Amino acid sequence: MTTLPGSAPSVRDGGGSAPILAVEDLFVEFRTRENVVNAVNGISYTVSSGETLAILGESGSGKSVSAQAIMGILDTPPAQVPNGEIWFEGRNLLTLPAEEQRKVRGPGISMIFQDALSSLNPVYSVGFQIGEMFRAHRGLSRKEAKKHAVELMDRVRIPAAAQRVNDYPHQFSGGMRQRVMIAMAIALDPKILIADEPTTALDVTVQAQVMDLLKDLQRETGMGLVLITHDLGVVNEVADNVAVMYAGRIVERGTVDDVFTRPAHPYTEGLMNSVPNVEVKGGRLQPITGQPPNLSKIPSGCPFHPRCARRRLGAEAAPGRDCAGDRPPLRLVVPGREAACHYSEEVLGV
Repeated sequence: MTTLPGSAPSVRDGGGSAPILAVEDLFVEFRTRENVVNAVNGISYTVSSGETLAILGESGSGKSVSAQAIMGILDTPPAQVPNGEIWFEGRNLLTLPAEEQRKVRGPGISMIFQDALSSLNPVYSVGFQIGEMFRAHRGLSRKEAKKHAVELMDRVRIPAAAQRVNDYPHQFSGGMRQRVMIAMAIALDPKILIADEPTTALDVTVQAQVMDLLKDLQRETGMGLVLITHDLGVVNEVADNVAVMYAGRIVERGTVDDVFTRPAHPYTEGLMNSVPNVEVKGGRLQPITGQPPNLSKIPSGCPFHPRCARRRLGAEAAPGRDCAGDRPPLRLVVPGREAACHYSEEVLGV
């Protein structure tokens, strides 16, 4: 499974077969006049070459914010990163000057955003926007950049690329716009690709085509892929490992097969139970009760305890394991599986 950053110190010197990307104890908060929103609260993970790590969770769990912190595109203020390290090829990105961070984005780490229409500039052709990567990072002329743009559009299977290179975003379907975004993201052959909800608002057939395209590109280049999603079906199809986030924390981590077959955290268990089972005719969904917490007022103890049917409070809790008073750390529960629950062994039945 994905190793903890602390077990791979060679990430810091860029040596050997170390993971390409290591996020260590990352915190992100948004400071307003009224309060502090604790969006990301101490997450750690690594990504290796050719690996697909899925980050799973409800909206508001901190998935996209953590990705934006890696890319260095958070608006500061109000966003701040009070603690944490992001290691890429032996360098902590959070300590690099802005110009050095910009050089990493594109050739090193690239990102596909979830809403292609709002992410693309409506007044420039798609060819111009794809070619911008080559003009900005490699100093190519407009003519050379346009040639590369056509090649990339062919690579992501946009029909009649040479004829469509001068078209504008609104002239493409949602699935084709997403392919344009993918072309921009892979233009400089990044070593890490972050895909933030890449199939949002697409129909099932187009979703499958987009994910197949990403898998093919990953096989061709060996890039590591961080897939941010709340779509369990997509995760099950493409990911190697999964990190489940809740209230800005990773609450479970392991291989996709292990986590999906026997979830160790009640929140993960709730996510699995909320998926329709096509084999059970007339069955009822089992939604997770309640709402995700307000990130400016995260509950004490386990953040999930107000919604958890397995919670133990007061006298019924074991010493030091009161779900409302004692915050559980992310810990090894069984070999290859970590969970932030005081009673994960009981959830697993071990």
